[in-house]
Amino acid sequence: MLRELSIENLAVIEKAAARFGESFNVFTGETGAGKSILIGGINAILGQRTTKDIVRTGAPKAVITALFDELSEEVAAKLSELGFGGGDDLLLTREIFADGKSAARINGRTATAAMLREIGSMLVDVHGQHENRILMSNDNQRDILDNYAELGGGLEAYRVKFREFARVSKRLKMLQDGEKTRALKIEHLTAVIEDLKALELEKGDGERLEEELARMQRSAEIVKAGAGAYNCLTSDGEPAACDLLQNAAKLLEGISDVEPAAKELHERLMAIIPEVNDIADEIFALGGEESELQMQELTDKVSALKHAKRKYNMDADDLVDYLVQCSDELAELSVADDEIELLTEKKHTLAEEVKALAEGISERRRKAADKISEEICRQLSFLDMPNVRIIFAINPDKITINGKDAVELLISANAGEEPKPLNKIASGGELSRIMLAIKSVLADHDNIPTLIFDEVDAGISGRAAQKVGVKLSETAGKRQVLCITHLAQIAAKADTHLLIEKQTEDGRTFTHITELDFDGRKHELARIIDGSGDSEKALAAAEEMLKK
Repeated sequence: MLRELSIENLAVIEKAAARFGESFNVFTGETGAGKSILIGGINAILGQRTTKDIVRTGAPKAVITALFDELSEEVAAKLSELGFGGGDDLLLTREIFADGKSAARINGRTATAAMLREIGSMLVDVHGQHENRILMSNDNQRDILDNYAELGGGLEAYRVKFREFARVSKRLKMLQDGEKTRALKIEHLTAVIEDLKALELEKGDGERLEEELARMQRSAEIVKAGAGAYNCLTSDGEPAACDLLQNAAKLLEGISDVEPAAKELHERLMAIIPEVNDIADEIFALGGEESELQMQELTDKVSALKHAKRKYNMDADDLVDYLVQCSDELAELSVADDEIELLTEKKHTLAEEVKALAEGISERRRKAADKISEEICRQLSFLDMPNVRIIFAINPDKITINGKDAVELLISANAGEEPKPLNKIASGGELSRIMLAIKSVLADHDNIPTLIFDEVDAGISGRAAQKVGVKLSETAGKRQVLCITHLAQIAAKADTHLLIEKQTEDGRTFTHITELDFDGRKHELARIIDGSGDSEKALAAAEEMLKK
């Protein structure tokens, strides 16, 4: 529960601190003293949205700190999950800077506003005047019924299954809607793949083929040079190098018996002649018919590559990647028919599961609806609304993330009247008491230790106010309750009474929070009763209220 709250430089509050009791705490004070600012500070510490406008004029930042103790196991588990393990106490800090930035801390360690919201939702339930308007929403009326029916786990399981059903349905519809487009895409991809496969490209082929073609385009020079060189080495007519070498060898062989040196030279010539003949044969092969055929094939391939580069506006290496991409895409599209069949079957199965879970939730809602209506009416009867009838009407609706029901809260405020939608007939005072009754009923169905009521007394007075005070006191027997009130009947029921006062010093406004003793409470209640707090009659009435 909330034990201490410290506020610095928040609007008119320069510096203030409050300690809270474990049961019923009330705040009173004149209009404009800063009670709503206090609630704003609590909301900030719970991670709600803030603005730089709430920073006290001239201050660099506002700082709000809250100390909680007696943490539940759920809160301890959530803190551990978020990485903030600790002891029995919890310290939350929120800083709002004058430039609009903010910072959050949990037990002194940096956190986010979202983390504060997660933790805060498990620690404090703030009921402000705006929540009476929230009660007008059918979605919120459904949430009240679901909380009472303790549908949290069942709803979450249903929503997981519903989201899976929605995801499968969306994918299936996309595939089915795109069948015609898919057929055209397959046709296009097939043509591209055939086109690019015919090129037989590999990475780096672009430059290599250009270089090879350039070399082959000089093949005429190669043929001419080869023929000349071949004719120099051998010829059918005029003597050439090979013939002359043979003749020289024979001449040297003829004198080798009389000239030893001639024999050695003859042997050397005979060794050269085979190599020269091989060279002549290889020269003869240069620039032959095979080279001309290769050049034509290469010319055609380079031409086809250039055409493809222009057609697809890509270089050669990109065309290789594009072929892979198109092949992968075609493979994916080709299995879409199988996927459609599988998804259709899966959608049918999930639809049956979702329907069964939704019907289970509806059944639990119907069982809980009569019970919560009865309990709320019993609470309202005590709160001076004895003839009121509350009905949670449950009607079939299309299946959504919240089930298959349309839930609407109906009310008959007077005997003999037909129940009508709450958002059409309830007054402000009735809404305040209805919300208090609902909070009282739900108190046994959640583990939130602290309830805060901001002006729950709006629109009521007299006997009804007395009953509201009793009900808040009863609720404080199960939860810590903090309440801002303008009514003495409610304030008198508190166990801890905090006075919020506004003072002006040196041209600046300051707000102070003071815990009142018996005498202080008596004078404050007297002020609420007659506006001054000094009349003997008002003081006597206040003392009597406190003693009761």
